[in-house]
Amino acid sequence: MQQHTADRLPDSPDQIWIVEHPPVYTLGLNGKREHLLANTDIPVVESDRGGQVTYHGPGQLVVYLLADLRRLNQGPRQMVSLLENAAIATLSQYGISAAARPDAPGVYVAGRKIASLGLRVKRGCCYHGISINNAMDLGPFRDINPCGYPGLQVTQLADLGVKISTQELAVPLVHQLLKAIEP
Repeated sequence: MQQHTADRLPDSPDQIWIVEHPPVYTLGLNGKREHLLANTDIPVVESDRGGQVTYHGPGQLVVYLLADLRRLNQGPRQMVSLLENAAIATLSQYGISAAARPDAPGVYVAGRKIASLGLRVKRGCCYHGISINNAMDLGPFRDINPCGYPGLQVTQLADLGVKISTQELAVPLVHQLLKAIEP
C-alpha cells in the first residue's frame, strides 16, 4: 500500500484490496504498547495507519481503500465516515442495526464493536481501511484494549445469527464503497 501510494500519479486509478489476514495484532502510528495486555504467540506489527491496537485474523473481512482524496473531493474525516456508512449499510442488508460513534471511530452493534478502521493519508491519497468481524475467534481481542479502549467488547456477524462466508460479505461492502466514491 505504501509503495502503491508513493508511486501514484494524478491519473492512477483508485483500488480496493480485499484480504483476510493470518492472526496478527497491528499497532497504529500513535499506538501504545500498554494496550497489549498479554504476551501471546500472535505477532505484533507496527502499522502506519491511524488508531491504536487491533486484531486481524481468519474469518474477518479486511478491505483496504487506496484512493485519491483530492480527486474524490473528500477529506480524511469524510473518508472515515464513508467507510463507517458502507459497513452500516452492509450490515443492514443482513438485518443488523449498527451505528458509528462520534467519540470512537468504527461501527457498533448494541455497544459492541463489529468493525474497526484506520486510514493513512499521504500525498493527498489514503490507504488502509476497514475490517468487519464475520466468523472468527474473538478470543485474541481479550488480550488487548481494542482500539485503545479498556473493556471494549467486540462482536461478529456469526454471533448475531448471520452465517455467511467472508467472501460473500465482501460483495455488499465493496458495492457500498463503490457507490459512495463513484462520481
